[in-house]
Amino acid sequence: MFFYITVFEFNGRGAWMPSNTKSNNLTVGLDIGTTKICAIAVEGDDIDELSVVGVGTAKSDGLRKGVVVNIEKTVKAIKKAVEECELMCGTQIRSVFAGIAGHHIRGQNSRGMVTVYHNRIVTEEDIRRVIDAAQVLIPNDREVLHILPQEFIVDDQDGVQNPLGMAAARLEVNVHIVTGSVTSAQNIIKCCNQSGLDVEDIVLEPLSSSQAVLSPDEQEVGVVLVDIGGGTTDVTIYSEGSIVHTAVLALGGNHLTHDIAIGLGAPLREAEEIKHKYGLAMASMVEEDEMIDVPSVGGRNNRTMQKKVLASIIEDRFREIFELIAHEIEKTHFHTLMASGVVITGGSCIMPGADLLASQVLNLPVRVGYPENISGLREMIYSPKYATSVGLVRYGITSNQGKLNFVGDETNLFYKVSRRMKDWMQDFF
Repeated sequence: MFFYITVFEFNGRGAWMPSNTKSNNLTVGLDIGTTKICAIAVEGDDIDELSVVGVGTAKSDGLRKGVVVNIEKTVKAIKKAVEECELMCGTQIRSVFAGIAGHHIRGQNSRGMVTVYHNRIVTEEDIRRVIDAAQVLIPNDREVLHILPQEFIVDDQDGVQNPLGMAAARLEVNVHIVTGSVTSAQNIIKCCNQSGLDVEDIVLEPLSSSQAVLSPDEQEVGVVLVDIGGGTTDVTIYSEGSIVHTAVLALGGNHLTHDIAIGLGAPLREAEEIKHKYGLAMASMVEEDEMIDVPSVGGRNNRTMQKKVLASIIEDRFREIFELIAHEIEKTHFHTLMASGVVITGGSCIMPGADLLASQVLNLPVRVGYPENISGLREMIYSPKYATSVGLVRYGITSNQGKLNFVGDETNLFYKVSRRMKDWMQDFF
């Protein structure tokens, strides 16, 4: 007679989970958004086709415009999303790649230059020195999240992706530096820690979204990624395979909901339901005689209103968002190099007509970005609203494989950011 014994472990979130060695082969992305928190678990390290084995979502009430404002509510939502994901994949989740967004995010381009001394051959030390030279002074209340090399210039030869081992007298680099509020990053780490999770890295959410929805060809010839979230809209511009501009607009899907509530005189919860059920981004898509039922505030009787009124309210706000994006594009010198046009993603872009209105306002070709190259629970997450979560996982696998590195581990900037993040946790928690 044989006895099979299942060993259970306490997962730190108030539940016992089966102990499973599969957890060592999981990569988990945690999108901590304004309207929802989503955890996605991928098994294995196949970057070409992610095998999704777990998905968990929870309503987010503890963030405003991408920033944590209530730790208790955020921790509760993280626990719910992660527990749901754990039940699907059948194992405990111990660590995550967490996204960071919000109006506090800033991006700027910089340039560094050093002289190559060691036998006039570029070494890892030279690459480290030139990137250090490209860094700019930032206030004490801000922290570098990412330093993204765009190109190296070896003497007068530009467009070099990896100068290691090349003969040179002078080495230059163009980088894009992304900074964020120190306290915002600390609060994300604190919420994850209180949920029983370690944070492997904090990743800029538009950077992760691009990993899920953009093709290498689009990034090479020039593309604008627009991620419309609940509290903010993230704008990322790629040219020649590198990020050249990032910006965050303090407008998102929640503003659509508030506009509907005010314009139709409906409660916020019902306004959200109306947006998802009847919402259209262009009033021209609605016939004059189409009507909808609208709940009233304070328990009054429902009213019947023209659907075109709803569409006009939504179109006005969407048009404002896209006009701000157009201004953001035009103020860079890359606005004439966007051969691939615009890719819009995020939950709000699912609304019918959003891509058509964006194309009309931006005067560029527009497509809706869906997370691609995924298997397993594909049908559950094949939606623009999961782009960030999928991208976080892809980022995590890529960084663990060392494919984000352009030099050795000890001089890898992603390693340095991760090490600095661990220092935050020791210093503050």
